[in-house]
Amino acid sequence: MSIFRFKHFQVNQSETPMKVGTDGVLLGAWTRIEPTDRRILDLGTGTGVIALMMAQRAAEAEIWGVDIDSVEEARSNGDLSPWGARLHFRQTAVQAFEAEPFDLIVSNPPFFVESLRCPDRGRTMARHAVVLPFEELRDAVVRLLKPEGRFALVLPTTEAERFVQLAAGRLQTIRRTEVCTTPRHAPKRTLLEMTHLASQRPVEPVEELTIGTGEHETYTAEYRALTCDFYLKF
Repeated sequence: MSIFRFKHFQVNQSETPMKVGTDGVLLGAWTRIEPTDRRILDLGTGTGVIALMMAQRAAEAEIWGVDIDSVEEARSNGDLSPWGARLHFRQTAVQAFEAEPFDLIVSNPPFFVESLRCPDRGRTMARHAVVLPFEELRDAVVRLLKPEGRFALVLPTTEAERFVQLAAGRLQTIRRTEVCTTPRHAPKRTLLEMTHLASQRPVEPVEELTIGTGEHETYTAEYRALTCDFYLKF
């Protein structure tokens, strides 16, 4: 499917190796938006879907999306949306990106650290921590995040543990949600919200989110409520 349609925008994904998926939509819907958020950054923007979700949810914010690969598809998707004037995309390595600090940074980063690489280069770049090792992602966030800003990301649960350990001493986790596909399965994904160590924000209890009920194409009420502003099927 080259075009993925949401309620208020659509995403052309014909050129981008990694298509719209549950991880990105989960992150875009779960990430906390605050009234004071005026500058939001999407690291590794791909099709621009998370940046578009941020634009829909944060009516007063300017949103930037950066990616080491071409951002022309993301830019086109942004221009066709109702929020094109507030969306800005730049092709650059995150490590080289320079800008004023952001209130909120979001990322669905490359995550397979030790697994075998896919023969398709595009999918390898998107799924493996090849061009953006976790240490360099951490350092970029520390550099680009405002003192009271937040960083939200989604990772497989095992890789989330790895990232939390690598971030220790620089970033702290204040919000965490473990994501299960059905009630019978252990968590496969983890959503994290992090801040600078000096931030005074309280640490919230760990939560759990279950996507499906276990019946075919049947979703839990909590997942429907979280994503209902975006998915057509809800």
